[in-house]
Order: sequence, then C-alpha cells, then structure tokens
Amino acid sequence: MSGVAGPGCAPHNPTLGGERSGNVTVRPLCANPASHGDAQRVHEAERGIPFGQAFWQPAKARRGQVGVLFEQRPHQADHVQRIAPRPLADPIGERGGRWLPDDRFGQLPRRVPVQGSGLSDNDRMSSSWDGVLRGGRVIDPESGLDAIRDVAIGHGRIADLGRGLPPAPAEVDVAGLVVTAGFVDLHSHVNDIAGLRLQALDGVTTALELEAGITPVAAAYRHAAAEGRPVNYGFATSWALARMQAVAGIRPRGTLATFLASIGDPAWQRPARPAEIAALLSALSDDLAEGALGIGILLGYAPAVSPAEYLQVATLAAAAGGPTFTHARDLIEMVPGAVIDGAEEIVRAAGQTGAHMHYCHVNSTSQRHIDRVLALVSRAQAAGARVSTEAYPYGSGMTGIGAAFLAPGRLAERGLVPSSLTYMPTGERVASAERLSKLRRTDPGGLAMIDLLDENDPADRALLMRSLTFPGAVVASDAMPLTWTQAPPDPIGWPLPTTAITHPRTAGTFARALRLLTRGEGRLGLPEALRKCSLGPAELLQDRVPAMRRKGRLQPGCDADVVVFDAAAITDRASYANSTRPSAGIRHVLVNGTFVVANGGLVQEALPGRAVRAEPR
Repeated sequence: MSGVAGPGCAPHNPTLGGERSGNVTVRPLCANPASHGDAQRVHEAERGIPFGQAFWQPAKARRGQVGVLFEQRPHQADHVQRIAPRPLADPIGERGGRWLPDDRFGQLPRRVPVQGSGLSDNDRMSSSWDGVLRGGRVIDPESGLDAIRDVAIGHGRIADLGRGLPPAPAEVDVAGLVVTAGFVDLHSHVNDIAGLRLQALDGVTTALELEAGITPVAAAYRHAAAEGRPVNYGFATSWALARMQAVAGIRPRGTLATFLASIGDPAWQRPARPAEIAALLSALSDDLAEGALGIGILLGYAPAVSPAEYLQVATLAAAAGGPTFTHARDLIEMVPGAVIDGAEEIVRAAGQTGAHMHYCHVNSTSQRHIDRVLALVSRAQAAGARVSTEAYPYGSGMTGIGAAFLAPGRLAERGLVPSSLTYMPTGERVASAERLSKLRRTDPGGLAMIDLLDENDPADRALLMRSLTFPGAVVASDAMPLTWTQAPPDPIGWPLPTTAITHPRTAGTFARALRLLTRGEGRLGLPEALRKCSLGPAELLQDRVPAMRRKGRLQPGCDADVVVFDAAAITDRASYANSTRPSAGIRHVLVNGTFVVANGGLVQEALPGRAVRAEPR
C-alpha cells in the first residue's frame, strides 16, 4: 500500500524527550541523553507520545489521565529535526511513576488470535503491546460491539479487544468514557499543522481533501510528508485546477491557494474545446495513477461548463474505480435557466457511467430544497445508482468571495443580499453591492461567511437535521483554512492567537454533530451517530483505497486511530464569534497509536499522520 504500512510492518513511533503537554509528562529513560549521540535526538514527522518502550502510570491518576515515560531509540528517518539534549531530573519520578524494563516487558501469556484479524500470533502477545486503554465503553460501528472492554495497542494497530487483558507497558484508565474509531473527514480544505490540530481536538484522525482536490497530487503528498501532519492525510485530484491549466493556462502548484487566487477568473470557467478537455482528462488520469483518492469536481464554481464534460470526467472515474466528489451546479429552483439541474446531473452521471458520485455538503448547496434533493437521491439509490451524500451541522457556508454564485447580480438566486456575507479578513458585513464588487476584484480568494439556513429558525434547523440523518449520509466538515488577520508570530504556535479565524465547522463539526444527533433533535443512538463519523466515510473510499478498510473500525488488525470521549460532555465550543475554540469532552485522540490529544490537551510535538493513497488499477 503506497503511503500506508501493511500488516506487520507499521514503523516504530519515535518520540521527543523532555516535554510536557497538559497532564502528560514525557521524559527520556537515559539520564544522560547526550550519550546516545545524534542518532538518539532525531525524529521524523511521525512523532509524539506513543504507547511503547517504557511507560509509567501515576499512582493517583484521575480517571482518563495518562502518564507516559519512554526511551528514545536510534532509527532511520527521511525527515529529521535536531533535538537539543535536556537533563533528566528525578529519573524515578516525583509523580509516583515506576521504571519498567525495556525488554518488551517479558513473555506474558499469549492471546488467542481472532480469526481474520490479519495479526500474527506474535502481534497478539501482550509482550508486544505498547499499551492498553482499560475499561472503557468500546463501540465498533461495523461489528455492533458496544460493551465494556480493554483495548490493546501495538505497532500502530489495534492488537486486541477483551475483558481483563493482561498487563501492558502502559495502562490508561478510560472507565466511564467511550472508546471508538477516530473520525474520518472526507471534506477538509485544511492543509496545515495549525488547522489540523483543531480537527484533531474534534476527534478527527484522518482529514482528506476530496471536494476541491489538488493537482499535481504527488506534490501535495510530498509537501505534507515534509512538514508532518498531526492526522492522516490524503487528496483527490482536482478537476478545477486541471481545468484552470488546460483552459486558462493557470499553472497549479499542488495547493488550494492556486484555486482561491483564480476562483473568479472567467477564463477557466468558459466551455472547453475538445483538445482542452483531453488535456484536463490526461492530468486527472496522471494523478489517479499517482494514488489520488478520487476526483474532486467544483462544478458549482463554473456554471457554464457543458454537462457532457462532467459525464466524461465521471466516465474516467468509473474506469479508475474511484469516486467523484461534486460541489453541485445550481438547482433549477434557484436558476431556472441553468443548463441542467445540479442534483439531477449528479444522479444521472451515476446512472449513465456507473461511477460512484458523492454529493458534497448537500445541506449548503440545496438550502431549503433539501427535501426534493434527498428524495431524488433516494430514488436513484433504490434504482442501483451509486450516489452518496454528506452534510455538516451548520447553517452558514464559507468560500472565496470571488465565487461565481456570489456575484452581486446573482445573490438573489439564493435569497441573499450583500450583508448576508461577512468578509473574514476584516470581519465586516458587506455593506453594498459596490463594496462586494470591490472585494471580489481585489481579493477574490478572501474567505467569506455566507448566511444560508437560519440555525435559530425551527424549520431551517429541521431541514439541516434531515440532511444529517438521511440514511447513509456521512458527517463531513468542509473545514476551511485559517485566515490570519495579522501575520502569525509562529504559524505552528499553540494555542492559536485571536488573529486566527475560520468557520466554526473547522473546529467543531464532529462534536456538534454527535451532540445534535444523540442529545438534540436527531435522536439517533450513539453507535449509529458514530457510524456517520467514522465507518461510513471509510466505506465510501475502501473500494479504491484498501487502506480505508483498516479505518473507521475498532477491531484487531485495524489502525490504532482512536478517539476517547465523554458521551455526556462532548460538544462544540467554536462559534461564529470565536471560531477556533476546541471542542469539549474529547479526552484522548491517538493516530497510528500515538497520542495527539492527551487528557483533553494538544500534544504539540505529535505529528504521526501518514499518507492515505489509493492503489491504482
């Protein structure tokens, strides 16, 4: 599997020494770190606080609190950073910890393998475990397990589930908390460390850029790997960026910034000539061969595009075995003169090409026509078409202010006026059509909040909830990049300063969805709500991306992407006025067996995210 280790070959998780994060204290085992030489003081992007090596458990730890003590080891790394040696004070520990031998902790009793887990007998020996989350309410959406269990973790995978598992090097008491698979976000435009930290604090362990996509996709993967990421990452190829290059000569650079900078340029939105379509299809094909997860299609940003071109892209996706992720064209209720109804176009493409057509943020593109759109999707699904949907639990949207559908003369199509938009770089409500025109001309990629559904109106809230509770629909954030109102003093500093702003969905989508679905108006059981956040998204991708069969589940052999939370306390705290407040109730988050959130706080050094790539046909 390109970018994801296969069974039995998960890499060692190296770590930093001498750091404190919240209630977790991390210190090197050797009293003289310098004696280990430079090889002991390097770490790759996959770093943080892992289960493994040597650990301590505070004698009087509060429920859910974890203490960690470990040894660094020499290892090979493609991307390294020098770590200055730090003296070790009180090696026994003032906090009631104890040293454990670094010999895999002896030959403890072997566990009986679970048939079909993909783990060898050695993988299931407690001596090879890195740690155990003990006594939590374990929920696995696929198997239906919902019971008190221990969860053993080793080599970045779930090693075992059971009652009374043998002792392990690390013991974390999670009694009274839910332990489940980390959340998989199919729709995140965040591609930097700071923004992805907000998502990790919301329980996200895999954040994928699929609606907009990126091209060339290989450059996006290289950039993310070089910087390191706190969560797993992956990209679809980008129809919009490929079209910008083929039709308008705008060169993509492997980032979303290229799209935002040219979002309002009419040159790339015009109908394409046959040679131009051939060129963009070739670019998409190249990215699919590089492991792109599918094809992102921002069709709503280029409404003059021929429906025939969309069918050609869907045909390419079907041949590659990859899904498409579409920002729908305008609905006929909004633009009676549209070349085709946006919802009809998506389901027709699924029926005619056999492609899996994923309908992005059906809540925001459908607005008060959600019922009609969902009924159409339901009929298509019943007829055998592969159409899936996603939604986020907010009434407002956000995009570049230069988007075609935000032109002053088109706002009325969506029942909007200029003051329905808030220009994020200044925080101003747009006062007039003249001001809107100026902003679109001078800063077309500047992000704007858009009032769509009124979250305080019961009828609008009910529409929003129907998009979330629709059978098979998944939760996806449409997380947005951070807008900095002033140059950041440290782009990866933490906590984020007040000069960093975004849509609250970036920080709060999954906690908010769980609150609304289980304690609010959704009235789903917790396992069903979790399925929408983890298993459902993983299943949407797993045909093209077999690595996703190890995500979204909490079973032996699956990746140790785990979220631990308080079901009664989990909620969003981000708001339109304070958009980067992390969610509450998330106690721990592990990515590939490494803590990125511990005791409710961010582990700043943790960048254990791995690339998720497809296996091309």
